[in-house]
Amino acid sequence: MDRAAAVVPLLAASLLLGAAVALGEEEVRTGAAAFGDWSGDAPGVRRRIEARDLPAPGASRSAARQVRIVRRPQGTLPKVPPGFVASEFAAGLDEPRLVRTAPNGDVFLVESGAGRVRVLRPGADGARPEKSEVFAARLRQPFGIAFYPPGPDPRFAYVAENRAVRRFPYRAGDLQARGPAETVVADLPEGGHWTRDIAFSPDGRRMYVSVGSLSNDNEGGEDETRRAAILAYTPEGKDYREFASGIRNPVSLAVHPRTGDLWTAVNERDELGDDLPPDYVTRLREGGFYGWPWFYIGGNPDPRHKGAHAELRDRVALPDVLIQAHSAPLQMTFYDGAQFPPEYRGDAFAALHGSWNRAKLTGYKVIRVRLKDGAPTGEYEDFMTGFVTRDGEAWGRPVGVAVAKDGSLLVTEDGGGTMWRVAFRGEQH
Repeated sequence: MDRAAAVVPLLAASLLLGAAVALGEEEVRTGAAAFGDWSGDAPGVRRRIEARDLPAPGASRSAARQVRIVRRPQGTLPKVPPGFVASEFAAGLDEPRLVRTAPNGDVFLVESGAGRVRVLRPGADGARPEKSEVFAARLRQPFGIAFYPPGPDPRFAYVAENRAVRRFPYRAGDLQARGPAETVVADLPEGGHWTRDIAFSPDGRRMYVSVGSLSNDNEGGEDETRRAAILAYTPEGKDYREFASGIRNPVSLAVHPRTGDLWTAVNERDELGDDLPPDYVTRLREGGFYGWPWFYIGGNPDPRHKGAHAELRDRVALPDVLIQAHSAPLQMTFYDGAQFPPEYRGDAFAALHGSWNRAKLTGYKVIRVRLKDGAPTGEYEDFMTGFVTRDGEAWGRPVGVAVAKDGSLLVTEDGGGTMWRVAFRGEQH
């Protein structure tokens, strides 16, 4: 074969590879390449971090880098994969945090800083809300929302505050609570990691509440009773018990629509280095112990607790999907819509709020967590990026993700007080 003929298949292969990358099918980054920072992020970039790839504690110096939040540069939009379009759904929101879609399609949004829950009703085309009303106000650090009973006709809207779980009488279409709140759980541990989320088992018999730790790694011997754990109750707040433990900060909860598995998105501890330990999203096993504060990512001992509780090491559950350290995953949800391509159905999306304690930023994006037949593959893929400027300043910090009734994805970010909508328009050529 002459040189010119040899170039043809090489060129074809190169074009195919370029097309694959454009469609989000690039080779999975593993090992050291999976760690990286924001500068390597782009829609379609895939990573798989494994426990065997973790650096030693202190391999890099822990850094404190508070990112500066700037105004969104004019004309700038988040970056999404080919065929998808990102547009502004709502703006001028007051610290928009967790977002959930009610069975009738209304969008319930927590504005934590204002202590309220807002309802946004999308218009006929789904592109913007046609109504916006305050559902409940004068709440104390609200975050989690859930509808009960699970299914198309809930009777209550539950809201998790820092110290309590309350429920409001609710019927589909209510834009304001139709009655006063009833306190269901009055004594959640207060302070520390303040976000509390709620989820119900598919049969409606159990209510799960996530509670983060009071400290980073229990360095001062703080009282961590009923903390760093998923708590279980009846929907009336009775029969308390601990469902899973050793989870430093399980910010949000989600139930897989097909398997019924309970999942959580977790912020791991700080001050062990830039790449240690990874944050994670994982299925939760009842009675599972995930290591905090003595171990991390399986049986790896935290050097600040050297020799402590060695008897627990073999009990530590290994999380399913490891995420770049300090990315700060907040809300996660499962895609159960019909607008996105079929391969997205059943996968998870998670919002990464972004690092403050890493030399080079990580997070500041929304990722897609890949599943196969309801089980995680260990991979995740950048889905929505572009919230960091070329100068390393952030104009947006993703917090909440929810699937709208029309199948688009809604994303809140509290840096600019905006909710974004990602819709699929078909492959672009």
